[in-house]
This record gives sequence, C-alpha cells and structure tokens, in this order.
Amino acid sequence: MAHLLSTSCSLKLSTSCRSYPQALNGCPKTCSTFFTLQTSKSSFRRLVFRGEIPKRSFIVQAAAVPVTQEAPTQSSSNSHQTSGEPSKPRRVMVIGGDGYCGWATALHLSNKGYEVAIVDSLIRRLFDHQLGLDSLTPISSIHNRLRCWKSLTGKTIELHIGDICDFEFLSETFKSFEPDAVVHFGEQRSAPYSMIDRSRAVFTQHNNVIGTLNVLFAIKEFVEQCHLVKLGTMGEYGTPNIDIEEGYITITHNGRTDTLPYPKQASSFYHLSKVHDSNNIAFTCKAWGIRATDLNQGVVYGVRTDETEMHEELCNRFDYDGVFGTALNRFCVQAAVGHPLTVYGKGGQTRGYLDIRDTVQCVELAIANPARPGEFRVFNQFTEQFSVNELASLVTKAGEKLGLDVKTISVPNPRVEAKNITTMPSTLSLLSWDSNHTFFQTLFLTHCLTLL
Repeated sequence: MAHLLSTSCSLKLSTSCRSYPQALNGCPKTCSTFFTLQTSKSSFRRLVFRGEIPKRSFIVQAAAVPVTQEAPTQSSSNSHQTSGEPSKPRRVMVIGGDGYCGWATALHLSNKGYEVAIVDSLIRRLFDHQLGLDSLTPISSIHNRLRCWKSLTGKTIELHIGDICDFEFLSETFKSFEPDAVVHFGEQRSAPYSMIDRSRAVFTQHNNVIGTLNVLFAIKEFVEQCHLVKLGTMGEYGTPNIDIEEGYITITHNGRTDTLPYPKQASSFYHLSKVHDSNNIAFTCKAWGIRATDLNQGVVYGVRTDETEMHEELCNRFDYDGVFGTALNRFCVQAAVGHPLTVYGKGGQTRGYLDIRDTVQCVELAIANPARPGEFRVFNQFTEQFSVNELASLVTKAGEKLGLDVKTISVPNPRVEAKNITTMPSTLSLLSWDSNHTFFQTLFLTHCLTLL
C-alpha cells in the first residue's frame, strides 16, 4: 500500500451520481484517511474510500491505474467508445452448464477461445434418478467430462457446484470468476414436470424465479457491466391468433400508439416461471441499467455439435420420456423399436424448432454483440415450424430410408394446450444469424442414433 501511494497514478472515482478523474493526492479533506485495497484478476486495484460530510456519509470506489497503463484519451482511435461500452467479452459463466443446452454451449464457447466457468447444482441428474428416467445416450460425470475436454483440447473449464438459489454461494462464484457475460440455462425446464404435483410446481417456481433474481442481484453488486444472456421460451407467448413478435408489440388504442411488452399466456407453472423471469429482468434493466438478452427458444433437437462429437465422454443428452423428452425424440425412439408413433390429440399443435448447433451459435452471437446498459433485448430463436402431424410424417419418411415400417396412432392429449396453432413468430435476424442445418438431415442422423 505504501508503495502504491508513492507511485504516480490517477484515480477514476465512481459514485452513484457521476464519474470523474481525480489525482490520488487530491482527495478532498472531507475524505477519511481510512481506505482499503481490494485485489482483482485485472492489473487494476480497487480502492474504497469512506468519509463523511456534515449530515451525510459516503463511500467511493475507485480504480487506481499506473500512468503507463492509463486508458486512452478521447482523442485516441478508441474515442468512439463510451464508459457504457464494455471491452470484448472473454470470460463467460454458463449457469446450468451440465444440462442439455448448457453443456453444448460451454464446450462451444471454450473451443472458440472464451474462458468458461460452469455453475451447476447437478440436480438434473437427480431428476432422472427420482423418476426412473435416463438419457438414451450414456452421460459421463461432469468431472470426467471436463477432464476429457482438457485432455483433448488443453483448455480448462472451471466448475462451481452449487445452487444459485443460495446467494452466498453465487456471490463467491461471481467474485471469484468475474464474468464478462453470464449465460443462464440453470432452470427446471420441463412443463410436464412442473405439473406433476404441488411440490414440483413450487420447486419449479422457486428454483427458476429466485435463482434468476439472485443472478440479477449478483450482477448488480459485483459485475455491473456484465451482460446477461437468458434462455427464455417461445411458450411464454402462449397461442394467440396473431403473429408473435419479438418481446414487444406496437399497438394503437383510442387514438394513441405505444410499444408495449407482448402479452404472455403461459400454459404451465414452468412457462409462468419464465414469464416472471422476463418481467424481473425487464424491470432490473430499467431500474439498475443491467444489460440483458432474452433468447426465446423453440424446441431444440439433435445431440451432435463439433465439440460433443470429439469423444464419447463429451456426448450430450437424448431424452425421450414423457417428462423431459420432446415429441421428436419420442417419435424417433418409437420408430426404432417398432412402436407406433403416438400423436397427442389431432396433432395440430405447431411449434418452432432449431438444431442444437444453432442454439450455441445464437448464444455466441448474443455474447459477441451485447445489449446496451439498460436494454432488455428479446429474440425469438428458431429455424423452422412444424405441427406434431408434420413431425410424425418426417419421422416416417426418415424411417423408410432406414428400412423401417413406421405407423402412427392418435392418443388423448395429456396436456392442456391449444389444438391448432398457426402463428408466425419472428427470427433472430438482427445479429446476422444464418442457420446451415436442415431439419431432415439432423432427423435422419437422430434416427440412426436410436438404432445403435
């Protein structure tokens, strides 16, 4: 500390009102002589000054920068950047990184050169044990997965095992890793699971809503410039008889026009939890200046990415049961074992779909193009739309190419949902996303997988 005080440096003092540069030795006389030095992973050091003026106390945090490392002046080539524009994000925390989308995303980002940390309670594995379910593909332990990844690539992915509903754990994780971006997959993701009984409905709401609230508070308190990329769901919108816009809709009522949040009509306790998440994130962006991107995904299919194909221990999940599995996965397994495809109801339910490879690409694009401070962006993330009947037809055609005789039957729908959905949602166009993956190609590969 004595050495720091004797070194020529400047301070950028930040208060809740404004920021301004001030020489270290020019601190106002009202400043207390007591201060502390906090360390961080960067070359900067943080100083916390505590002092008092009559009838008011204050705390000022400052970053001390040696003169040789001072930021460029406004006349430099970087003068177009403002204090609200972060540097290129390099450290990404993936919450729920042991799950289906999270695992593929963590590997993809690590392979792209990002420093990645996985935060996960591993509770998704417990759900399988509790319900007597299992992935069709064998899943290695998270420790074996990460060891395998490091041995193949030389890249290390940090692992923090804990519950994000425990704010003390989450706080220490944020302070330790100091993320530039947080990708939040860490939620109970199954609508049927949330509807099993009271305890699972309560768990879903508490885990998802409180967990996300904790993430928002952690960003506010420890890494205020961090960009939150949140996995939403197209199911938040429900099944309106109008086109589904990306988060907002412009309406005219009684002669006046305004752009408002698109109405939400959730159909399960799970989908309601996602609606609550979106409202909480939108509020904190407005109130605290948090930057956030909400990716409202359609149904994700496929297990293969460039990274998960590198070794069998990196393999991703393939769920085909009635709780966590999708209709597509269920149809593929039924066709492979000679069971008729079970179409719920009349099969008119239509949803958006996208390949897991497109999911990780969209997340990477969102990270590389962060929202502005105070901005809550919403993108509808999917590539194609199919009804359940169309899915069954595609699986039948893929089965024929493999020499399978695939039959289809209609069964009563165990879910409460609209019989026919004809909406046309928007796509993730603003970030120049271009999908190169065709549904039928992936479907054929998935069919082959179920026959192994």
